[in-house]
Amino acid sequence: MQTAVPSAAQDAGAGQVDWRAPAQQLFPQGHQIVEKDNFLSGSAKVDGITVAVVGTTGHTPIGVEIALAQAVEILKTVNEHPGRPIVILVDTQGQRLRHRDEMLGINSYMAHLGKCVELARRHGHRVIGLVYDQALSGGFITSGLIADACYALPEATIRVMGLPAMARITKVPEERLTELAKSNPVFAPGPENYLRMGGVAEIWSGDLAQAMREALSADRSADRRAIAGLERGGRKLAQRVIDAVADDVPLD
Repeated sequence: MQTAVPSAAQDAGAGQVDWRAPAQQLFPQGHQIVEKDNFLSGSAKVDGITVAVVGTTGHTPIGVEIALAQAVEILKTVNEHPGRPIVILVDTQGQRLRHRDEMLGINSYMAHLGKCVELARRHGHRVIGLVYDQALSGGFITSGLIADACYALPEATIRVMGLPAMARITKVPEERLTELAKSNPVFAPGPENYLRMGGVAEIWSGDLAQAMREALSADRSADRRAIAGLERGGRKLAQRVIDAVADDVPLD
């Protein structure tokens, strides 16, 4: 099947992944994904089934325009294609830090996007996130992390905040944070550490099309991220706190 991509591929820039390469591997049966102002939308075929695709590219920050555009595409899928799976392709440097976005209420736009994803989920849409390049802070929370399950490619960059910035804000020396990052995944960037914490379900390598098929067929009706984080040794208290609250008993 012929894929709908621009006639002339543009350079994704230094340190950036051109979304077309992973898209071809993820959807060998073809896709109709288009890019406009670093926003991705369209559809693709997975095992003969059509899936909706939304996402971002070019390390773009999530501002009010892209947050609203993603929400519109998700609501459009719910209205026009009941039950169609939704794949979120993630490449963002995080929430856009501009006075204009703050004055317009970027937090409300991102909350709206999260509500749209939850609406889709409640209407029977499977929602899968994939970090194919970069995922930082708030932009990641309202995209990959809000999906039923989030996956990542081995070369992906995932972090809440760079250690130098974290050192400036927390007033903890960067050398100390670097040391902590060796044993505590909360401080450390990279998909492996988010895998340990349960935020990333799996790191995909090899046959990406097969990985996508398996992800879309897996039962993700229950949120097992805290359990996975405990089992993998990356989050040792989250599930214990959840159990204590649910059972109304104090922690040991």
